[in-house]
Amino acid sequence: MILNIDTAVQSASICLSEKDKALDLMLNPSQKDQAAWIQPAINEMMKRLGVALKDLDAVAVSSGPGSYTGLRVGLATAKGLCYALNIPLITVNTLAMMAEAVENVDTDLLCPMIDARRMEVFTAMYDREKNQVMAPVNLILDETSFKEQLEAKTVSFFGNGSNKFQSLIHHPNAIFKEVEASAQHMIVLTYRKFTNHEFANLAYAEPFYGKEFYSPAQ
Repeated sequence: MILNIDTAVQSASICLSEKDKALDLMLNPSQKDQAAWIQPAINEMMKRLGVALKDLDAVAVSSGPGSYTGLRVGLATAKGLCYALNIPLITVNTLAMMAEAVENVDTDLLCPMIDARRMEVFTAMYDREKNQVMAPVNLILDETSFKEQLEAKTVSFFGNGSNKFQSLIHHPNAIFKEVEASAQHMIVLTYRKFTNHEFANLAYAEPFYGKEFYSPAQ
């Protein structure tokens, strides 16, 4: 049984899963009160399901890239629970979580984008099976971005950073989608990591900021 936490981008969400199945999901669309929301939400969810914190086998968190403040809220919450319960911590790249949120994949490649201010995004690329084919990177977009990929394959672009690329590119192989990712889309990744014993170092795990930091409030 794994508690999945996502506070990386605009909204916050928690999802309790058993193996690779979601038991419950809670969402908070407001980025400003993530810190105040998350602990009461966890307590409410556990009480509603009749599950005690001691029943958890691990806590997983989306570790970035994303909002500097959001990432720290999520990781601090996850670490605190893991320390108190003496259970492992699992970290998941936020872009990989976003790729998992795409249903009915109809293009050759998936390209999630997180807004990093101005014309910059955090991005990565995944194939139809959601295997990573381009490592996470922060990228300043222009008319030539992803030219090589678009000449050869169809690509789905999505996430809150994709709108700025849509204004630059009009290639027939570029498909823009609305995809809503949340903690429930971590489940496949976290269960795989749990079964493979791919745990983060509880003392030294840090958010993956992608660059110095990103905060939409600034």
